[in-house]
Amino acid sequence: MTPSASTKWAGLIGGLALLVVLTVLVAEVDRWIAVNFRAQGVTQNPLEYPLTAVIIGLIANGLLRLTGLYQAVRPAIRTELYLKIGLVILGARISLGDLLATGAAGLAQAVIMVIAVFAFTWWLAGRFQLPETLKAVMASAVSICGVSAAIAAAGAVQARREEVTYITTLVILTALPLMVIMPWLAAALGLSPVVAGAWFGGNIDTTAAVVGAGTIYGTEAQQVAAVVKLSQNVFIGFVSFALALYFATQVQKTGERPSPRLIWERFPKFVLGFALVSLLASVGAFTPSLVRELNTAYQWLFALAFVCIGIDFSLVELRQAGWRPVLVYLGATIFNTVLALGVALVIFGALAG
Repeated sequence: MTPSASTKWAGLIGGLALLVVLTVLVAEVDRWIAVNFRAQGVTQNPLEYPLTAVIIGLIANGLLRLTGLYQAVRPAIRTELYLKIGLVILGARISLGDLLATGAAGLAQAVIMVIAVFAFTWWLAGRFQLPETLKAVMASAVSICGVSAAIAAAGAVQARREEVTYITTLVILTALPLMVIMPWLAAALGLSPVVAGAWFGGNIDTTAAVVGAGTIYGTEAQQVAAVVKLSQNVFIGFVSFALALYFATQVQKTGERPSPRLIWERFPKFVLGFALVSLLASVGAFTPSLVRELNTAYQWLFALAFVCIGIDFSLVELRQAGWRPVLVYLGATIFNTVLALGVALVIFGALAG
């Protein structure tokens, strides 16, 4: 085993151990907060574990960078992996009937949101004269599902690593406050859990923050938010294939014609796992005790993912790229927020009611 390989394995094992300790700390802090709120007569903890996990992750982020250990534990920071496993397990709580009922509306919302937000972001980025590859990565991230879509789009258009890192940082920077602010706004607007969940799922760019916002608002909102975001995730493959085709024929003009195989390569395969687990739950394959155990498992995995979001945040990388992309991203996010609210009110409110 080469020294570099042994160092990587040491970082992976050490990083995983750190994440386990931090996730246990999240559970203990969350329990302590809940006890204190109950002592004040508040039965529902308003500071749900996603927020606690992100804060602890941010604190760990600062300490790791201060001590020079950040890069050593990086191999264990796999936010999307932990989240996707958790989402597959979450399928045990959502019956196929609920998935199809919400998914039909969620798919309709996804089509509107992906097309409209992608087009607006692409246009706005063009007005600010951003590079073509950065436009593609940013438009995909805002319109579909943040980090996963950014990485898929980057592979399709051969974007630079720095562009992916920059967009990832912007995604985290906007998703964290939205995860906290949007449930508060939804409550102030008097939105039902279904409409609120659809709003969260259609707007917030990371699946982790979507589930976090839904968790803060309530169980029903969490389920709807997860399904709506899953509906948008389906478009990763199609958008990536379209971008690959466009860049190969119009921008880069390499002469290569992308294969439909790209769709399968970019398709979020955890969606299939989610649907399979949901199907098994619908036919009674899981006992009530097993469902409770799975419920505990996905909560631990989500907490682990939220801790990783905090650890992964980088303000330095954000400053290095300048302010034009920031202005474009914020403009696209505002457009996305307003449009998602309107579409959720119509599809999950007026039409559903």
